[in-house]
Amino acid sequence: MNATERSALQRRTLRVLLFSQLLAGVGLAAGITVGALLVKDMIGSTSSAGIPAALFTLGSAFAAILIGRVSQKSGRRQGLAAGYGVGALGGAGVLLAVATNNIPLLFVSLFIYGSGTAANFQARYAGADLADPKNRGRAISIVLIATTLGAVLGPNLVEVSGQLAHALNLRELAGPFILSTITYGLAGIAVLLLLRPDPLLTARALASKSEESAAGTDAKTVDTQTLYVGAAALVISQLVMIAIMTMTPVHMLGHGHSLGAAGLVISIHIAAMFLPSLLSGVLVDRIGQRRVLALGSTILLSAGLLAALAPADSLIFLALALGLLGLGWNFSYVAGSTMVTSAMPLESRAGMQGKVDFAAALSGALGGMGSGFVFAATSYAMLSLIGGLLALAMFPMLLVHRHHRS
Repeated sequence: MNATERSALQRRTLRVLLFSQLLAGVGLAAGITVGALLVKDMIGSTSSAGIPAALFTLGSAFAAILIGRVSQKSGRRQGLAAGYGVGALGGAGVLLAVATNNIPLLFVSLFIYGSGTAANFQARYAGADLADPKNRGRAISIVLIATTLGAVLGPNLVEVSGQLAHALNLRELAGPFILSTITYGLAGIAVLLLLRPDPLLTARALASKSEESAAGTDAKTVDTQTLYVGAAALVISQLVMIAIMTMTPVHMLGHGHSLGAAGLVISIHIAAMFLPSLLSGVLVDRIGQRRVLALGSTILLSAGLLAALAPADSLIFLALALGLLGLGWNFSYVAGSTMVTSAMPLESRAGMQGKVDFAAALSGALGGMGSGFVFAATSYAMLSLIGGLLALAMFPMLLVHRHHRS
């Protein structure tokens, strides 16, 4: 395969991933938007509102390892399709749990539902398998930005899907899970049928014919320092983002905001998580991973401070804070993902990516679980302040990495 053919295959791979991500974005948004509210409604406890984010994020963590292992062995197509399929199964389980008012089944289903989230995020790595080393950041960001339309549309369909749920004699808050079950299923079918030839398997085949991988592997060894910093970026940004985001709808409804207003703020947040991806990808490729990561950490700090200081009745300030939270996460996530990819040779890349995403999702689960207890014990302002300050932990790591590379 010559350079022109490889470039054409990369473009086709990105088109397929774009399509599947548009579908899967709706599934991603459902649990984020109403998961906490649904559990609070069924259990009647504010302190339990962080459980859904913890469960589907924890499910995402374990699914990330499994998707990574399947991808390592059988390619991205099999791994991603399995992840989306299990996510759809989890969404259907949530609906059954709501219909039967079965709390244990609800928790198990939310855990399984997290598999769709894992597949959604692991798709970004598939976009980089055949990318030129100088364009890895952009390849990863293109896949992330495809999630924007579905993820932004999902929260704004809360009321419409709620009417559908009501017509089916379900709780209104179950509506978004109807959409997620359908869209995750369709995304899995799309990947299984269309992601051919498999980008990871093709990249390995090309690598076997050349001393340097045509997909951009520059060495057969692991760049440990870069791997550690990239992994830390994903872990910390996920922890901060999930913790603050999870309790924002609960905070808003507790201060007189409508469900539609909470959905709007989350829509803005999710748009800021994915829409700036093309910018962050270009910046990673042009000015470097460390600088973009430092910028992302600074924005996360600003988001935490603004959320802590924002008046509880101010929709504008809360929307701005959640927008900054999404933007800081995006910069950190694209830079960190590029570092993890660049640090690993093709032979072990997918497996390590799964392990790193496991750690990131696990930190998000802890953030989601802990956010409810911190919120109940102190306040939303204190939760946001703690989250913002945690972002500062990246700067010592960046300084050590800079010294190591110089």
